[in-house]
Amino acid sequence: MHLVFMGPPGAGKGTQAALFHERYGPPHVSTGDMFRVAVRDGTDVGRRATEYMQRGDLVPDEIVDEIVRIRLAQPDTARGVILDGYPRTLPQADYLDALLAERDRGLDAVVSFEIHEEVLLRRLTGRRVCPTCGAIYHLGNNPPKTPGRCDLDGTALVQRKDDAPDTVLHRLQVFRQWTAPLVNHYRKRGLFLAVDAERPVEAVHEQILQFVRSRAASP
Repeated sequence: MHLVFMGPPGAGKGTQAALFHERYGPPHVSTGDMFRVAVRDGTDVGRRATEYMQRGDLVPDEIVDEIVRIRLAQPDTARGVILDGYPRTLPQADYLDALLAERDRGLDAVVSFEIHEEVLLRRLTGRRVCPTCGAIYHLGNNPPKTPGRCDLDGTALVQRKDDAPDTVLHRLQVFRQWTAPLVNHYRKRGLFLAVDAERPVEAVHEQILQFVRSRAASP
């Protein structure tokens, strides 16, 4: 199972990817998560990506392609992968096709998570993260037991810089500008599915699963 999840930050891609991993096995590969780790660890890729991430801009294709190539070379992706946040441009889509072709594989589905801007802002600006263990909370619908503290290790929670309102709006603008052409690209290939990301998690999951199964059953 090789899936691509498209959508603005906070649309629920990570939640669905975690469900598919838990139930069917393919690892969740998030370029955003990988870059945050690279920045935290001070790697060469992290240093090259930092300035773009802080502005909410897309990281250049060659840097993103590099980190994806390295990750897809790991053995746990041999039978499938759920890509979250990649590709975001047409050149990245072409690069991904080439990577998968080297393994005699192809994409099974490309899912776009559709969500209203006001809902997205509410989700992201209320999000808080534990810098120690990575646990994610939300001030409105998933608050920690002790305000401002991680339930798991007691660390003070933080708001990611890219979850600040101004940055969220800029990221959304960038996402729409650069990834809109991908919709037509994948729709023409019969791979594209749009889902209402404001529906319940299980309903969205079932819609994606049925689409993947219908494609697998097609001659």
